[in-house]
Amino acid sequence: MSRRNAKGRDINGIILLDKDTGLSSNAALQKVKRLFFAKKAGHTGALDPLASGILPICLGQATKVAGFLLNDDKRYFVRGQLGQTTDTLDCEGEVTVIKDFGQISEAQVLDAALSFQGDIEQVPPMYSALKKDGQPLYKLARQGIEIERKARSVTIHKLDFLGYENGVVSLEVSCSKGTYIRSLIADIGDKLGCGAHVIELRRTGFAHIDITQALKFVDLEALTGDIGDFEQLDAKIFPSEEMLPSIHSVTIDKQQGIDIRYGRQIKIANQVDNLVKMFDENAIFLGIGQIENGYLQPKRLFI
Repeated sequence: MSRRNAKGRDINGIILLDKDTGLSSNAALQKVKRLFFAKKAGHTGALDPLASGILPICLGQATKVAGFLLNDDKRYFVRGQLGQTTDTLDCEGEVTVIKDFGQISEAQVLDAALSFQGDIEQVPPMYSALKKDGQPLYKLARQGIEIERKARSVTIHKLDFLGYENGVVSLEVSCSKGTYIRSLIADIGDKLGCGAHVIELRRTGFAHIDITQALKFVDLEALTGDIGDFEQLDAKIFPSEEMLPSIHSVTIDKQQGIDIRYGRQIKIANQVDNLVKMFDENAIFLGIGQIENGYLQPKRLFI
């Protein structure tokens, strides 16, 4: 079957893309989907066009675990410019406030940044994919509409201060899901009394994944062979189960595997209530299940 008239390949797994700046997450997804000639694809943990770094692209049935990937911690390198506030909280927006930062010392910037380490309350930015009555906030923001956003609890696990020069602060941040680095930089600027916005952002870690494991699109393109030859490209696909290290694994027997495949819950002994990765007697990944009160119920099946 030729590439021209086929709907795509049934391939499953996750590509770790090192997304370039200037590209939306959806545009990056579509490029990877076309390159792999995949029938189905989705991304998880969207990055702003300004941001670069790790963007997991889920192919085929791996799209079923995208939501579970979102629960993992992330790591970022960020540079923030003091003295200017923008409507988007980054350098792609319009400057709304300008204040002098000349009297602010490196020690003050360090203290302000480190004060956000730990459990904090953070207000999401208007320019975000969060929704209000089904409408993404960024679409409302583009119409000049601003709505009240409730502060959310997030955790800055670790904040490394890399330096401060000419009004630019550089940080490495390890944080929980749901953390907005743009809001973090804006909050640091507010604490210093001069405002701030992001001028560079790069996701360097995602759960147990490091940026060194990710490939740029040009690297993937270089692996394409003759039409219909995807061997080198497919070798870069990670199995879905490897991308979920924080979820415990359980192995079930043949009959239990049949029941699970039909969507039936099964009794399972000596397991605490939790999400689990399910494997059959041949170590084949079946999907994600939920254990409650001694019973295993399938939630996302790979069949």
